[in-house]
Amino acid sequence: MKVGFIGLGKMGSAIAARILGAGHAVTVWNRSPDPVAALVAKGAVAANTPEDAMQGDCVLSMLASDAAIQAVGLDGALLDRAVPGLVHANLATVSIEFARQMAAAHAARGLGYVASPVFGRPDVAAAGNLILVVAGAPGNIEKLGPVFGAVGRRTAAVGTAPEQANLFKVAGNFMIAAAIETMGEALALVRKGGIDPAQFHDVLTNSLFAAPVYQGYGKLIVTETYEPPGLSLRLGLKDIDLARAAAGALQVPLPLADLVHDHFTEAMEAGLGEKDWASVASVIAAKAGLAPVQR
Repeated sequence: MKVGFIGLGKMGSAIAARILGAGHAVTVWNRSPDPVAALVAKGAVAANTPEDAMQGDCVLSMLASDAAIQAVGLDGALLDRAVPGLVHANLATVSIEFARQMAAAHAARGLGYVASPVFGRPDVAAAGNLILVVAGAPGNIEKLGPVFGAVGRRTAAVGTAPEQANLFKVAGNFMIAAAIETMGEALALVRKGGIDPAQFHDVLTNSLFAAPVYQGYGKLIVTETYEPPGLSLRLGLKDIDLARAAAGALQVPLPLADLVHDHFTEAMEAGLGEKDWASVASVIAAKAGLAPVQR
């Protein structure tokens, strides 16, 4: 397939490289040139403008937020210059209302739109093991199948309305944030009581909590390894707020999300915004009177 790709952060670069490695022709665009050059060295074509990436069978985008997508014009002006029949897969975590607006903007121009947020960190993307949550017209999802297959181990179609995939994603990210909060509190508790947090983590994550979220993020908290970030705390806070906004619209109380939001906000104020979102545990530890782990 002839694939365009817009947005080459750590996740976007890893995903674009997987698509390229699967034999697809990939045209890439990014605001900063270094990620483009890295992919060109692997065989991609550099787009001079975002419009150049909108001329193939499909375009994938991985941009940080609603505002970043708007800045590129993927909700309007840029769509006017897309090749007819193009299908856009938006891999980003966006608000539910913006997802509706994106779907309407594409439909008005006769373009396909599939909300396609992913679960997984950049190393998972590089290995092709992402979980893709997709929603949109079945025909558009089917068209994107070869591309999705190159980057993920599972593609879960969750509805025909694109915003359903985004609701699924923000609910899932809320669960991850809540798990990080729980681990931060539990590990502070055992540390304060003189128990080895590494042993606590090992026992629990090899028995009752044998899941990637507890294993991976728990290890980051035990060792206080918050750089480089898989997902920055700043973006994690954005996703928590997206879940809270969706809950407000649907009249679903999320009191735990409010607590997590407050701790993430404190972590932002402490200057942790560009560290991994697991670094919120350091705020919890500090409240318990614990010094940073000595490494």
